[in-house]
Amino acid sequence: MAQSIVEFRGVSKNYPIYASPSARLKELLCLNRVSFHHDFAALDNISFEIQRGETFCIVGENGSGKSTLLQIVAGILHPSKGDVTVRGRVAALLELGTGFNPEFTGRQNVYMNAAILGLSRQEIDAKFSQIEEYAEIGAFIDQPVKTYSSGMAVRLAFSVAIHVEPEILLVDEALSVGDIYFRQRCMRKVHELRDAGVTILFVSHAIAEVKALGDRAMWLEAGRIKDIGSTDAVVTRYMAAMVEKDNVYLAGTHRRVQDSPHEPVKAPEIVETIPNIDHRFGDGRAEIIGIAIQDAAGQPVYVLETSSTIVVRISVRAIEDLTLPIVGFMMRNHIGLDFAGTNTSREAFDLPPMAAGDIYTVDFHVQLPELYPSAFSFSPAIADGTLHSYRTCDWVDNAIVLQMGPADGEVYGHIHLPCRVELNRRLTAQPPMLSHVEPAVG
Repeated sequence: MAQSIVEFRGVSKNYPIYASPSARLKELLCLNRVSFHHDFAALDNISFEIQRGETFCIVGENGSGKSTLLQIVAGILHPSKGDVTVRGRVAALLELGTGFNPEFTGRQNVYMNAAILGLSRQEIDAKFSQIEEYAEIGAFIDQPVKTYSSGMAVRLAFSVAIHVEPEILLVDEALSVGDIYFRQRCMRKVHELRDAGVTILFVSHAIAEVKALGDRAMWLEAGRIKDIGSTDAVVTRYMAAMVEKDNVYLAGTHRRVQDSPHEPVKAPEIVETIPNIDHRFGDGRAEIIGIAIQDAAGQPVYVLETSSTIVVRISVRAIEDLTLPIVGFMMRNHIGLDFAGTNTSREAFDLPPMAAGDIYTVDFHVQLPELYPSAFSFSPAIADGTLHSYRTCDWVDNAIVLQMGPADGEVYGHIHLPCRVELNRRLTAQPPMLSHVEPAVG
């Protein structure tokens, strides 16, 4: 069995919490023989392993212990209990300014950080021009870091991290402060390092990035492991918990609209089949009872065709009364990224209130663009409220999956954008003047 590159065995990290500064002083005067504090466990009995070359993502709310865990891997913090084993050179991009001396120039910080990571002066000299070029901070490289903006600081920190040839790369939320141009460059580089076999520990609230990168994921909650496993499964359960938490919050603040201007509409054919259920969540006040993908003639669709019209038909049943029902779906691509979605409220189609036992079937007539041939899933949902304030009643992950057939022409990227091309102006070179030639006399 391959040896893991990172191992945590029963790791805890505690911080003393004092009720007041005087309590800290009392403890010092007693030479710590009497305790005037209580311990806060930032991490509580954490155990897991990461294999070499794996991309391991960590999700969780703010304060769940994600950054503390990365700092322990980086060697910045030491655990209060347990054992940590890290096998390989670690480059870390954590909180802004970590490892940078604000009084030193960017150049001096590059040499200092690279030396800490084990590079010799000659190695740093050979790599410095690449680091400077990638950071793109110009003359600021010779200015004190304290004069940098947050974006400039993270540019230089990331450039150092990727050029010291790390075996383990730690990436925290620091990238979120960068501009979109640099963020895209960073994510492309992270993908390159991943493909090259670098072990990556990635912490982010950007779920799309976590899904795109992660081989496995771990969900931390209040310093403990809530879940660990495949990225899709862990992220789905984490997002479901966050939606449920938001529903609980909204329950105390949500004001419902009592009247609806619409008359109840007759539901078309009821769909009572859900082909697949990866996961479902919601408060249970209504449920998805079926979903089908059909063509314009009402026939089942087995392969999606580009530039065609499909009907996404969703049937729902109310378990309790719903004042403002919203029905919709999310379309995901083959790597699990939320590609597109819509709902009745977004399309300005207000459904009438539902009484317990009511069944509605809603048809979404969708004009498909030219998409890259891939597999796409549809996740139906029903909620109660408005676009800005709602409670999810039921959500079914990846209820139906269909393959997109080939496009008529080449699709560059994920989607071909409809466009009109015209020749705005044409300039041609003046043809050379031909010299006059007398006709030959026979």
